[in-house]
Amino acid sequence: MSLELNDVKRIANLAKLDLSEAEAQSTLDKLNGFFTIAEQLNAVDTTGIEPLSHPLAALMPEFCLRLREDQVTESNQRDAYQRVAPTTQDGLYLVPKVIE
Repeated sequence: MSLELNDVKRIANLAKLDLSEAEAQSTLDKLNGFFTIAEQLNAVDTTGIEPLSHPLAALMPEFCLRLREDQVTESNQRDAYQRVAPTTQDGLYLVPKVIE
């Protein structure tokens, strides 16, 4: 995939950007460069490769995420928190309607 100069100008117009011809051409070259990199990445065969939690995990295992068990460590204090609220219902805070 590649863009043309008209595409860059249309995108700039939608984004309310005022680009000169030189800026538009420079932006076109940079965007097409990104698309070239993306196409190169898509061409790589990743069959059988497990996703990494962090890009450095393959080279430096110490950077892997250390996961812990999902355990409740605090007590439920919802009633205490909602006691100071002006209005609540069924454990939810009630607020005035702001959109008609």
